[in-house]
Amino acid sequence: MLPVTPTLALVLVALGCVLLLAELFLPTGGVLFALSVACLILGVSAAFFCDQTMGIVTLLAVFVGLPILAGIGLHYWPRTPLGKRVFLSGPQEDATLASMPVNLELEQLRGHVGRAVGTLRPSGIADFDGRRVDVLTEGMLVEAGTWVRCIDVKAGKVIVRAVPKPELGDLETMDFS
Repeated sequence: MLPVTPTLALVLVALGCVLLLAELFLPTGGVLFALSVACLILGVSAAFFCDQTMGIVTLLAVFVGLPILAGIGLHYWPRTPLGKRVFLSGPQEDATLASMPVNLELEQLRGHVGRAVGTLRPSGIADFDGRRVDVLTEGMLVEAGTWVRCIDVKAGKVIVRAVPKPELGDLETMDFS
């Protein structure tokens, strides 16, 4: 049997921490976790066999220090080069839905007048200056050939409202909002 020394107790606790850290990176199915828990229990027990004060300090270090260090590590780890590869990141600030090229083109239709190609029930197709666009009405039925005005663009969807037939010079200046 090995003699129980303070060095052995601290080595077992350190080995338990290293195995716990290795469990994050290696797919072992919990084997390293079980070994790390066993090393931590044996290390704390060995510390109590050496000296009661050392055992209490080691126990506090394991049960208070490890969660604190884990919390600090999880706070800073996503900012490290390895953490950036492990954790998913959100979209870039300029990569929002509204800034996509297709949606920027649709935003240019806001306020323009077009014609319903087919019946809008409430969705369908409208023609804006020779460009066919999928549109939605505000919930009402719009017959084919009716003049419509783009009143909004939300999440890539063009919202239209039926308007009376515009005069040739009034196509851009009319306000039906």
